[in-house]
Amino acid sequence: MLLLTLGVLAVLFLLFVMFAGFWTDWLWFRSVHYSSVFTTQLWTKIGLFAVFGLLMAVIVGFNVWLAHRLRPPLSAMSVEQQSLDRYRSGLAPFKRWALLGVSLVIGLVAGAAASGQWRTWLLWTNGTPFGTKDPQFGKDVSFYAFDLPFYEFLLGFAFSAVIVSLLTSTLVHYLYGGLRLQGPGRRASTGAQGHLAVLLGVFVLLKAVAYWLDRYALAVKTGTYKGVSGWTGLRYVDANAFLPAKTILFFVAAICAVLFFLTPVRRTWAPALIGLGLMVLSAVLIGGVYPAIVQQFQVKPNEQAKETPYIQKNIDATREAYGIADSEVVQYEPANGTSAEAMKPDAQTISDIRLLDPNVVGPTFQQNEALRKYYAFPKSLDVDRYGDQDTVLGVRELDLNGIQRNWINDHFNYTHGYGVIAAKGNQVDANGNPVYTESALPTKGAFGDYQQRIYYGEKTSTYSIVGGGYQDIDYTAENGTPVHFSYDGDSGVGLGNPLTRAAYAVKFAEPQILYSSAIRDGAKIIYDRTPKERVEKVAPWLSIDADPYPVVENGRVVWVLDGYTTSDGYPFSSKTTLGDVTKDSLTNQRGELLTAANQVNYIRNSVKATVDAYTGEVTLYQWDENDPVLKTWMKAFPGTVKAKADIPSELAPHLRYPQDMFKVQRDLLAEYHMTDAGGFFNGTDIWQVPTDPTTNTNEVQPPYYLTVRMPDAKEASFSLTTTFAPQGRDNLAAFMSVSADPGPDYGKIRIAKIPTGSGALGPKQVQAKFNSDPLVANQLTLLKTGTDSDIEYGNLLTLPVGGGLLNVEPVYLIGRSAKVPVLKKVLATYGNENAVVAVEDNLEKALAKVLGAAAPGAPVTPTAPGTTPTSPTTPTTPTTPTAPTPGATVSPELQKAIADAVKANNDSQTAFKNGDWVAWGQAQKALNDALKAVEAAEQKAGITPAPTPTGTAPATPPATGEPAPPASPAPSGGP
Repeated sequence: MLLLTLGVLAVLFLLFVMFAGFWTDWLWFRSVHYSSVFTTQLWTKIGLFAVFGLLMAVIVGFNVWLAHRLRPPLSAMSVEQQSLDRYRSGLAPFKRWALLGVSLVIGLVAGAAASGQWRTWLLWTNGTPFGTKDPQFGKDVSFYAFDLPFYEFLLGFAFSAVIVSLLTSTLVHYLYGGLRLQGPGRRASTGAQGHLAVLLGVFVLLKAVAYWLDRYALAVKTGTYKGVSGWTGLRYVDANAFLPAKTILFFVAAICAVLFFLTPVRRTWAPALIGLGLMVLSAVLIGGVYPAIVQQFQVKPNEQAKETPYIQKNIDATREAYGIADSEVVQYEPANGTSAEAMKPDAQTISDIRLLDPNVVGPTFQQNEALRKYYAFPKSLDVDRYGDQDTVLGVRELDLNGIQRNWINDHFNYTHGYGVIAAKGNQVDANGNPVYTESALPTKGAFGDYQQRIYYGEKTSTYSIVGGGYQDIDYTAENGTPVHFSYDGDSGVGLGNPLTRAAYAVKFAEPQILYSSAIRDGAKIIYDRTPKERVEKVAPWLSIDADPYPVVENGRVVWVLDGYTTSDGYPFSSKTTLGDVTKDSLTNQRGELLTAANQVNYIRNSVKATVDAYTGEVTLYQWDENDPVLKTWMKAFPGTVKAKADIPSELAPHLRYPQDMFKVQRDLLAEYHMTDAGGFFNGTDIWQVPTDPTTNTNEVQPPYYLTVRMPDAKEASFSLTTTFAPQGRDNLAAFMSVSADPGPDYGKIRIAKIPTGSGALGPKQVQAKFNSDPLVANQLTLLKTGTDSDIEYGNLLTLPVGGGLLNVEPVYLIGRSAKVPVLKKVLATYGNENAVVAVEDNLEKALAKVLGAAAPGAPVTPTAPGTTPTSPTTPTTPTTPTAPTPGATVSPELQKAIADAVKANNDSQTAFKNGDWVAWGQAQKALNDALKAVEAAEQKAGITPAPTPTGTAPATPPATGEPAPPASPAPSGGP
């Protein structure tokens, strides 16, 4: 009785563990208002489990029953049959239960396997046409992406059912004497022969169907060709040998199946077995030998001519499937020198050069702004835009390693981080530290008033119990007194139900959840708190970008994540492995791409997702309104994705082009920038992403968010950039950028291709040039020796400016005890291997050395705001418009132009007084633009402008360091 009781209790506990997992999942989905995702998955899995499990059980059970029914009435007398009599006698009382048991077990296994195909089922039942047909069979891409995988699943299920039925039926026939290995007479009874022949006929018929589907599968067949490991689609031998072979084998298999079906009538195996032998022989000769002969004697002697049409199909399909078909390639031959005039169009690029490397200065944020030992910043910070300023941001998140660990502290007292810290990307102070625009605890600065509590973040990996009047620790005041707060957000699962508490006690293996008195009425448990976890859970059909980033908008902090829809069924498009191509030297710091499908040949950044850092609310927005894969999933999970028009206006400016998508595209463009099949075949212009020369990981260089103007663009824009080197070499082959601003040019890929022999330096060569320069080596050695510290190189930025290539790299000094990076030097070079190398204390001096007389051609951001710059840009004195003729009517265009000029002049003076050279440079540009507009409006109105400058800005501020306001020209005319 004791053993029986223990056994029952063990079974009940296991059942409750299973129930706890189901129940807590349901409660979580209901708490985030995505219960339809849970129910859709649940009912789809249950439906597939029930239908295919029952179908398999019925098929196998019927064949076992039929085999028993067709047993011979008398068994032949033999030693074999006498030994089997024992088993027949022992099984006789339990035959019905054995039949049900075998059928049930096989059905459960089949149902469990079928339930795992819920994605395939939902895609098939909700498939949306692509509107694009494959070039071989003329079928819509949706057939390969949505239909063919389901047909292949059905075919695989049917094969499994027939094989299991064949094995179990053979066993029953043998057990009851229908099949004999010994004794005189026929080895198989008439019933056994007919039954097994029909099953074999069905198997061969299914093989015929498989041959027919294989014809279409050739369009998504993957192999290795021309250095592309995931080459997909038909080649010459496929179209001219394998395709007709599959068609012939289809008919051969169909005929062979008919011969098996005739076996019970003819009562002989001979025709069927001969047909089967011929089918196997045909498969070897037609499906194997013939294609090899075609490849050897038709393709190899003239491979380029034979393969070119199929290579072109692969190029076109691959570029379309990965969204790189519209990428623009322009020739860019970088000059070794430049001029002030040539630098003017790149003023914005120069002023926004990012000195603050977000992948280096995390410890600096930690030292300066963590302020409490239980707060921490991530290793890699984020880059965003606020106004026209590139900004580096870090979220001050909770770090439980900084407290005394116990259950109450871990899950009740310390529950959240506090605030977002931001710094200007293009400036550091006089000590090499970031110039913060948002800092302190609670934070103050550019973001204004917002909800600073971070209950959901990248480092928040444990559960917390909040609310119910319990006062957790908000933060510790300067005098050491804890400031308390009671969570009131609409998040979490209530713990008022004892059954729910017991379920969570099992889920988290923490019995105190069940009985602790610290859990009061109204308390809720919050968990799955990282943004990636939450989005992946509510949208299991998305692949999630590795780098969520915070945005402060509309009085709250939200995490923004990019979601990708993918497919591996785009015909002729080469496949790529997401986990491999998205790796770079920062993968360990940023995290890896979360994906349900690793090898794909179609990808779209179709969804922008947000997670509220306070409430945990998850919102999905449709970003790509033309993506048929997203439309299919939206039909499968209706109401889960909001329209693109619903994106808040405050959030829209902070959306950006995602890094993992860009890395996939750049990996493909290394070879698929070649759009001519002949050039692709010869492979003379293959690129590679260079390794990161600032680390020793041997991983490729990550892409960088920069404000940059491409050579064929009119103005600079916030972009994601990368470089290419020729395959096997280190010089620069191309510079690539994609517009990351959510405007009309969003997603526009531009490639500046560097001519061979230009002498342009690749990142590895630039780093080698820096390291080998005697002055650089001497300066850095003195820096390390004098402070007993280590050197860390920041991001090596390559910028196409002034008709050439500028390379800039910040150098950080890290104290061996403090481990806090501070910017101490800036390395720069402009031109080829003979160009000058600069190692200076700030960017302005470095640019002045490498650009020479061209340096004043654009405003330069000083290294230390508030200090006297060495040589701010001298503005060109513009022409001042004269007053209109008395009695003349002033046009609205002229009025607006004059008003803009006055405003820009005032902004310029204010920026000059504040020492804000970024704003000053922008104001000067706006002033010049406004005065040009004045001139144009005067000419249109018939007013002749006269060059009457009223003053100029000084070339350098006074020696006292107090800048005198520039006497910028003011319009002399106006209404």
